[in-house]
Amino acid sequence: MGDIYVAGVGMTQFGRHPYKQVWELAREALVEVLDDAGAARSDIETVFYSGQTQGALQGQFAIPGQVVLARIGLPLIPVYNVENACASGTSAFQLAVQAIRAGQCDIALAIGAEKMNIDDKRRSIALFDGGWDVSLAEESAARLLALGEGIAVPDGSESDRPYSRFMAIYAAMCRFWMKEFGTTQRQIAAVSAKNHMHSVHNPKSQYRKPFTVEEVLRAPPITYPLTMPMCSPVSDGAAAVIVCSERGLRKLNGSTARAIKVAATAIATASPREATAFEQAVARRAADKAYEAAGIGPADVSLAEVHDATAMGEVMAVEFLRLTEMGGAGAAAERGELSLGGRVPVNPSGGLECKGHPIGATGLGQITELVTQLRGEAGARQVAGARVALQENGGGQVGYEEAVVTVNLFTR
Repeated sequence: MGDIYVAGVGMTQFGRHPYKQVWELAREALVEVLDDAGAARSDIETVFYSGQTQGALQGQFAIPGQVVLARIGLPLIPVYNVENACASGTSAFQLAVQAIRAGQCDIALAIGAEKMNIDDKRRSIALFDGGWDVSLAEESAARLLALGEGIAVPDGSESDRPYSRFMAIYAAMCRFWMKEFGTTQRQIAAVSAKNHMHSVHNPKSQYRKPFTVEEVLRAPPITYPLTMPMCSPVSDGAAAVIVCSERGLRKLNGSTARAIKVAATAIATASPREATAFEQAVARRAADKAYEAAGIGPADVSLAEVHDATAMGEVMAVEFLRLTEMGGAGAAAERGELSLGGRVPVNPSGGLECKGHPIGATGLGQITELVTQLRGEAGARQVAGARVALQENGGGQVGYEEAVVTVNLFTR
């Protein structure tokens, strides 16, 4: 069949929205994506809705998508609710692509929204505790935290404020990389500083304050070697993507001038691998599937948006995606290779660390950035000559890795 395109993207600013409800955030993203695609509500044939937290935080279980879409003027349309940990938004997008590829529709909407900032911060943070096998939580925590053993933890490098248990696991992965590859805290800080510098130019980013490497290192600790600027915040927000077949695109505007081709989509689930079996890593397997399907290699990638719930997440993703050799991402960041103007800019949006991480909208926000870049419409953060864009979005925890990783490739 013909090519599949992203015809429109839209998103709110990610951040704290104390006076907006989930559906109001979703409406803002919907208005923007329809305007961007030159579409009307009546053009949308199927909706894939990504919302991870409404049940736990607002008591809206079972039918969050139907409730939100009815409130924003999209009743009657078939709606599928998608929940797939932090990869929920990208999973909704991939299902929209599959629906079009199967001939079920010509124009589909993937939309995600979250309202995660509530008065009880501990309750909000506790959401992440369901992202693994809860019946084996203590056993899993012990196994993962053991990865960090053997690296001395300096005094005063542990926050006395509450933070997600997964931040401690990310910190253990940092220390594991330190032992295996010689990755340093300064290199991880270089990743964080790079993303904060990128975020200054993104009006949709939750944080837009620049940080130097030294400022990242001196910032309040979370747990060694992570400091606060290295970690993504709790965020509210919404994002949306309209996906079309060639026939659907003709219905909207008849032009591919601003449409971006979906070159490949791939998804992989965790394996029972050993910690050092990096070739079997879920992100590596998803990336290799996407590269093969698109006929594109890592050397062809112009830019990437990856899942940096912490700066360490970016280090691991860049290596598993074959954008550097294993153990090479930290040094590449220090050399400026992953910055705007570098060999392959990563997270020009500012990434999750700065742009924010409203779970169900996160992956769709990444796609919004990549589409904007490939159109040449990213302004001061534009990657020069961008032709091929790579997205990686993962979530949950099984064994030594993410429970699920989604990877997409986009081309002009």
